[in-house]
Amino acid sequence: MYKFAKVLAFTAVAALFASPLFHSSKALASGGAEPLKEVSWNHSGPFGTFDRAALQRGLQVYREVCSGCHGLRFIAFRNLLEIGLKEAEAKAIAAEYTMMDGPNDEGEMYERPGKLFDYMPSPFDNEKAARASNNGAFPPDLSLMAKARFGGESYIYSLLLGYEEEAPEGVTLAEGMAYNRYFPGHQIAMGPPIDDEAVEYVDGTAPTKEQIAKDVSTFLMWAAEPALEQRKRMGVKVILFLIVLTIVLGFAIMRFGLGRHWRPFPLELCWRHVFSRRIIDERDPCGAGFGRYWRQRRL
Repeated sequence: MYKFAKVLAFTAVAALFASPLFHSSKALASGGAEPLKEVSWNHSGPFGTFDRAALQRGLQVYREVCSGCHGLRFIAFRNLLEIGLKEAEAKAIAAEYTMMDGPNDEGEMYERPGKLFDYMPSPFDNEKAARASNNGAFPPDLSLMAKARFGGESYIYSLLLGYEEEAPEGVTLAEGMAYNRYFPGHQIAMGPPIDDEAVEYVDGTAPTKEQIAKDVSTFLMWAAEPALEQRKRMGVKVILFLIVLTIVLGFAIMRFGLGRHWRPFPLELCWRHVFSRRIIDERDPCGAGFGRYWRQRRL
């Protein structure tokens, strides 16, 4: 039982240090060539939460800038309620998309406006259509991009701000490629997607390039892990439970002695003997019972 309590104690400490509270935000771009830009994210750490205003701005950036090439196939329109949109607003966004449904009573497929239960459609019907529209490049779906790239949202933020007008000396770019400090190989088929005032924010926030990159990166992190806040809350509860359980079990072992040769004995009697493990005789001020207890313990 004592070993079990020690295992629980180590588990609680390991869980605490494994939490994001003790993680460094520094990371390298894919390939390890360039350290990513350091950004302070509201949702980082064990108690961090998503900035709802930033999520809504990020959604606006995605719809106005990114959605022409990239999809979000794992996000349903009803999920937009989680970022603070009202139901009427989410329905209005869904209705802007045309969805294929059916078959109807005549056995034919038909088009209808999108509804809350629909998932955001891809801008292209298939991969060949996507490559034909992008000079052979295939724009990836962005649903899990923040989880699929090392560095997560910091990688996306750095990538969006990592374009340079000219490649460094000695670097030859292939036709149709742009130079990006943070992209693996530094040659990327996607041109710079954002610039200052690329969007006009509804809430009046100044649309600088850095602000746009941060907002859309926050949104894509939420899209990749919508349940992040719930998992953090559960993780904190589990860590607290393990710590309390370890304390209670440790107290119980010290108080009652739960090993095979231990017998219950009052906690308040002579702690100096508990730690020194001395044999106590009949004349000990702690009493004859305590001496017999330790004799049995040592046997």
